[in-house]
Amino acid sequence: MVLFKRLYEGRWGYFFLFPAYFFFVIFTLIPLIQGLGFSFYEVGLREKTFVGLDNFIKLAEDKVFWKALMNTVLIVVGGVPTIVIVSLLISVVVFPLARWAQGFYRVAFYLPVVASGVVLSMVWLWILHPSYGLLNYLIGLLGMEPVAWLGTPSSALIMIMLVVVSFTLGQPVILFLAGLGGIPIDLYEAAMIDGANSRARFFRITLPLLKPTTLFVTVTQIIGVFQVFVVVLLLTKGGPANGTQTIVYRMYETAFEFFNFGYASAIGLVLIFVIGIISWIQFRFFGQDTDY
Repeated sequence: MVLFKRLYEGRWGYFFLFPAYFFFVIFTLIPLIQGLGFSFYEVGLREKTFVGLDNFIKLAEDKVFWKALMNTVLIVVGGVPTIVIVSLLISVVVFPLARWAQGFYRVAFYLPVVASGVVLSMVWLWILHPSYGLLNYLIGLLGMEPVAWLGTPSSALIMIMLVVVSFTLGQPVILFLAGLGGIPIDLYEAAMIDGANSRARFFRITLPLLKPTTLFVTVTQIIGVFQVFVVVLLLTKGGPANGTQTIVYRMYETAFEFFNFGYASAIGLVLIFVIGIISWIQFRFFGQDTDY
């Protein structure tokens, strides 16, 4: 009875939440459950055959999948710390500015987040073009030879990482600015009276009190970067020589180019498992002193 009473008292809240939950269930939860089921089947365009764990056995022997997993991990390892550190430094520099200046930088850094990933990828495709790209034009002014930035596996993966970082700085900057605004100014004043310099205040006050924000930014960015797709699709299509294959692009390729939906679902299940384990480790070992 108590449960029904609480549900009745909060009926208007549930009413306003219903549209969001409705679309979440229809377009996210149900396809997710269906995809988990497909991972145990060989699913084509018309037929579906139960194969048990065969899809996962094939994954263990699939060199392209392991290459995609390794590339994705490299992008995450190189991109996420860069995103966190750069966005934190930008926030620390922007926060003491006047309110109008803060607003300007918030908008400037957040614009790529609200812009279409396709548009931004096409801009970067032009910048990195080997013949008439802006980047090669600039290094040509320095007397250097043009570089095929997307033509070799090593440089292509670095460029993918750079593009991902440029896409995703906006949200962490906004979050870190909000976190900085929540730190009491009295702590800084007391530290200055005690003779602490700016470096000591940053490492002894700012960083510890930003730990919940940093944890949240790190976890969300890892989840987001693990799902990098549009950049790879438009810039390299997983090439050259599978040098920029990622898990999500491999899943897309398997499902919508090879029409093997069961195998693609198995790849998606592995991705969910990897992200879940990494997120659990972060919350378990780095979230003990936070409210998470």
